[in-house]
Amino acid sequence: MAATSLADWLCSASDDLLTNLLCARRDLATPPPADSAVLATRASTAGSIARACERLDAATLAVLETLLVAGADTEPVHGARVAELAGEDITVQLDRLRVLALVWGDDEGLRVPPAAREVFGPFPAGLGTSCPDLSASDLPGTLAQVGEDERALLDVLAKGPPIGRTRDAAAEVTDPSAATPVRRLLARGLLLRRDEATVELPREVGIALRGGRVIEDGKLREPPLPVTRRERSTVDQAAAGEAMEFVRLLESLLMLWSQQPSPVLKAGGLGTRELKRVAKELDADEERAALLVELAVGAGLAAASEETTAEWLPTTLADSWLAAPPAGRWLTIARAWLELPRLPGLAGTRDPRDKALAPLSEELRRPQAPTARRRVLQALSELPEGAGVDDVEALVALLAWRAPRWGGRLRDEMVRWAMAEATAIGVVALGSVPAATTQLLAGEQHAAASAMAEAMPKPVDHVLVQADLTVVAPGPLEPELATEIAAVADVESAGHATMYRVGEASVRRALDSGRTAAELHELFRTRSATPVPQSLSYLIDDVARRHGRLRGGTAASFLRCDDEVLIAEVLGSGVADEYELRKIAPTVLVSPYPLAEVLQGLRAAGFAPAAEGPDGRIVDLRPSGKRIAARGRPARRGAAEPTGVSAEQLNAVIAHIRTGDKAARSRRGTVVRLPGGGGADTSATLALLAKATREQREVWIGFVDSHGTAAQRVITPVRVGGGILEGSDNERYPLHRITSAALVED
Repeated sequence: MAATSLADWLCSASDDLLTNLLCARRDLATPPPADSAVLATRASTAGSIARACERLDAATLAVLETLLVAGADTEPVHGARVAELAGEDITVQLDRLRVLALVWGDDEGLRVPPAAREVFGPFPAGLGTSCPDLSASDLPGTLAQVGEDERALLDVLAKGPPIGRTRDAAAEVTDPSAATPVRRLLARGLLLRRDEATVELPREVGIALRGGRVIEDGKLREPPLPVTRRERSTVDQAAAGEAMEFVRLLESLLMLWSQQPSPVLKAGGLGTRELKRVAKELDADEERAALLVELAVGAGLAAASEETTAEWLPTTLADSWLAAPPAGRWLTIARAWLELPRLPGLAGTRDPRDKALAPLSEELRRPQAPTARRRVLQALSELPEGAGVDDVEALVALLAWRAPRWGGRLRDEMVRWAMAEATAIGVVALGSVPAATTQLLAGEQHAAASAMAEAMPKPVDHVLVQADLTVVAPGPLEPELATEIAAVADVESAGHATMYRVGEASVRRALDSGRTAAELHELFRTRSATPVPQSLSYLIDDVARRHGRLRGGTAASFLRCDDEVLIAEVLGSGVADEYELRKIAPTVLVSPYPLAEVLQGLRAAGFAPAAEGPDGRIVDLRPSGKRIAARGRPARRGAAEPTGVSAEQLNAVIAHIRTGDKAARSRRGTVVRLPGGGGADTSATLALLAKATREQREVWIGFVDSHGTAAQRVITPVRVGGGILEGSDNERYPLHRITSAALVED
């Protein structure tokens, strides 16, 4: 079998194969490799191979491990041998591995990079090291003679890993009738003694116990995903219901933080006590409350104030969000959730130091989170229209099969969290993707908002007032009506039909806002589809009769004087109009202006006032010095998501590689360079390049680029001068960077 190197294979590969390789393994393209040899070196490193394996499914990984078991990292392996060990057709998996340059060569001589063994560890596919002596023995016959206890031990080790710890390996054993199963197996050669406490199952025995196959039965096939078919309209309506409820809860959170902000922890985030308070006020569980606060901040609707004592407060964006239609508000939330580089599900869990992780803290930041959510939604989008996943664990198993090495220890948890969060927001409903989410994933934001608006119930223009002073909204109310009802009644239960309750406190709140009793009677008379109960009318009139008899006002300062004549003199001066002085008693004046300003104006008018404290003593109001505003802590920024490689960049990189390959293959004449391997002899180089320019001959040059990387090129020089070599394709090379040069032989 021909032992083709990876560099030679890449050099002969088509542009399409190189394009697919650089798209799938973006780390290979930066900086642009000088030629195929450099590209092959990068693709063969353990770090690059590990990154490439993160996107491989379990079947492709199993085939790659089978190749390692067959020794393809040390010598070419025939594809038929690999297929025999796999037990199934592996053509699809081999093609994908070739695209990623994790396998190269034809079916008669398959190779893998030697560093792949570092990625998969010492026991690829869970099999031990090879023991060639066992290949010539009658393994099936030997295994048939072992006892049940011995076979049980072998079966455990055959599943992997193939090593075990035991005190029975303390000494060499040769007696097949030893007292323990381990010693009997060691005596028969079915186990190998590695040290005084470790035994290992040989590779040949492990394969024999697996039925002559390396890969377990069914591992090459994607696990099934049970689904239930529903009407698309049912899914859309269920999603709309969840979206409206989440929007309502987020509105309540913003209103709560407007009135009672939550303090920011010294280490950042929201404290456990505050999270419990938010959950209680919103009538939600703590998991839902953590998601709400994370999305409120992630969407820019709330932020930490820049004060000495920082608090979580709504931002100016919250006002425009509250004024938007429900579908628009949902779109803002859904987009923020998709792009949120954090895991709200981690809130409340424990870190390695057994410390609880707080919502909104830096410890919840995970750059993989947006990718994990899109993986879940993409898997659901691939289902037939209206089909929904019944069991989340089946989806977890499917995505684990599609990318076993991606996501780390939180791989499966991220799928569960994404499904729970998407369902709460209305991005997923009944285990299926609604029409609005489909449009959102396609980047059609306006279409997504329109689809959600179409699925949401139409706003109603009436309520149902009942005799027990409850008001039922049979659906989402029109914005104006919702505002009026919220002003005079308290929400008792929310859902598709919201129930309000009118009480003395809520009526007083409406009157405090400037509404009159007549306006409240008119509201219920015109907007209630049921007769207004007499008890409600009596309640409104009774509260209105007592409302406002005792009044309070705002004043920044006051003046008092026992001499009513002096009070009258002050009111008759120009100071009274300038500072809006008003008499509230024969000897008391009040002003909306600060006391220091009022006293300064009185002194300028010829009066001699004095300031007094709460105890009546004279106080000094002169300023005590300048003050500066407290500075808040700078906001932390997350790392930017990596961007893809454009088609123009790919073409440039491939052209760069092809040029380097051409230079490497060119036959060269005498090379001009300084003795001892230094830079090129300047005079000899100029003479050689001048000759090539006159004769229009190709010349090979070795040079060091601006990154300090050595490279080589074959060019046709058109001009040499000013310290620059210019080629026929407008490429320019500084002469001081050229390390060697030679004419290309025909």
